[in-house]
Amino acid sequence: MDNELRSLLQEIAKKHGKITVLTGAGISAESGIPTFRGPDGYWTVGSTVYQPQEMSSFAMFSHAPDEVWKWFLYRMGVCRQAEPNPGHYALVDMEHHLGERFTLITQNVDGLHLRAGNTLERTLQIHGNVHHMRCSLECTGEVYPIPEEVEPISREGQLTENDRKFLCCPHCGARSRPHVLLFDESYNEEHYYFYSALNAAKNTDLLIVVGTAGATNLPNQVAGQVFRQGGVIVDVNIEMNPFAQLAQQSERGFFYQAPSASALPAMAEVLIED
Repeated sequence: MDNELRSLLQEIAKKHGKITVLTGAGISAESGIPTFRGPDGYWTVGSTVYQPQEMSSFAMFSHAPDEVWKWFLYRMGVCRQAEPNPGHYALVDMEHHLGERFTLITQNVDGLHLRAGNTLERTLQIHGNVHHMRCSLECTGEVYPIPEEVEPISREGQLTENDRKFLCCPHCGARSRPHVLLFDESYNEEHYYFYSALNAAKNTDLLIVVGTAGATNLPNQVAGQVFRQGGVIVDVNIEMNPFAQLAQQSERGFFYQAPSASALPAMAEVLIED
């Protein structure tokens, strides 16, 4: 780690500054989960190949709910097979030692942060969670774990009548939908913590951005808020991206070009040392 970055982290830690971590697909890629927009993101229905922006949409769900559920159940299986990596566990250590000074905002729907040990109280899943569902008719805002009776499927697999039976709203019996922010939907507070994320940004002294390319709106707003108020931004990524550029434009920001599985443990060690 750069000595100047180490000194900056030590300074923030000693001043008991508030730290927000914003994670994207890069940290999960190091656990073997393909990125959403990568070559494994497409889905074939008959002879038609759909891209994620088409497949992961409420318009597609309204037209072909079985196909959308098949795609998400396949992705659920990929996520179940993955394991948290040292980067995830470093963030658990940060939360454990920093307590209320720590907030985790994640774009990832794989649930790996929670499996590693971060708490729901301090983790804002701003794109939802692929292991959960809710009523497609919005008879209630409640979110439910996908029942154990519903198994992940292969790319060639089909929904069974048993799947359809359990992929229903427990309240009204309507079809449930994946609890994931779809491409043709907007952020809100109830399901995707829009205002909570912005409020966290307003109180952030150090923003650590990990493995995200800045392709979605709310993460950009979070980083922009921290930048405008003079907070420190450190971008952890293996390649240059808009957040790295923003960090370098800020007065004391850094682009830490390294895999998150090695960078985050090194940063955690400095931030939580006594």
